[in-house]
Amino acid sequence: MLRQFFVFHGGWSPCLKSNSVCDNEGMGFGRSIRTTLEMIRWEHSVFALPFALTGAMLAARGIPPLRTLGWILLAMVSARSAAMAFNRLADARLDAANPRTANRALPAGLLSAKFVGGFTVLASAIFLAAAWRLNRLTLMLAPVVLVVLLGYSWTKRFTRWSHLVLGLALGIAPSAAWIAVRGSLDRRIVVLTAAVLLWVAGFDILYACQDFEHDRKVGLNSVPQAFGMRAAFGLARLFHLGMLALLLWMCALFSLGPIAYVGVALVAALLLYEHLIVSPADLSRMDAAFFTMNGVIAFVFFAAVATALFVHG
Repeated sequence: MLRQFFVFHGGWSPCLKSNSVCDNEGMGFGRSIRTTLEMIRWEHSVFALPFALTGAMLAARGIPPLRTLGWILLAMVSARSAAMAFNRLADARLDAANPRTANRALPAGLLSAKFVGGFTVLASAIFLAAAWRLNRLTLMLAPVVLVVLLGYSWTKRFTRWSHLVLGLALGIAPSAAWIAVRGSLDRRIVVLTAAVLLWVAGFDILYACQDFEHDRKVGLNSVPQAFGMRAAFGLARLFHLGMLALLLWMCALFSLGPIAYVGVALVAALLLYEHLIVSPADLSRMDAAFFTMNGVIAFVFFAAVATALFVHG
């Protein structure tokens, strides 16, 4: 099925000739797969996935049924893949004009717009199928989730607060996982959604500082472009303080015990380190702050909540 997809969209063609031709086309297929994975930055699923697992475990007060967990994982990965692919498609011209992003797959000509569009449709269909396999409410809400995930890509064109929309796109994860397990929504889990929203919005503001000059030049909206670099850093710190307050509140609402609070303390220390290694005058370690530290933060909090649930029930 995967090869048929690549055939249809021009990323790979079947081999009917010599072994050497087959080898070359096999290499082309492999390159297309690698380029696609790089395009959707699949390894950065660590941002939202641990929070989705946290929501699922809180809903089940332990490990959810493996069938449910499997469909949650498939829904998460496919939804994020659709969102990333659509973002690359929507931003192809903007990426081509930005020196920092000009080497991405679409502007560099490594993948076609037709292929990326087809990949987006395929990933969206898988997400809807996974939602259908979970329960009625997940299926009903799945189109709304897709609107948020795909709609984010256009927000920077008309609002400086696109960071909050991205935060919502990832923040949906724990509430969606809760619904997948319970078939209903509990307002307590919405507190975790709000915490993830502020966390993502804060680090996305920092990440947008890299494009401060470019965004001002071409008229793209962002907090750094609107208020300046120093104000952007200040707002990111406020968002992350708000995240910590919400995490503490969530731990209290679920009566998670001291282990979870230790997890929040570790998250606070990691956030502090993240803010110490970047500044308006030095963005050279932004990738370490954005990718490495945020991945660690997500897993640390998940591990703390999971341990608390096993210890305290």
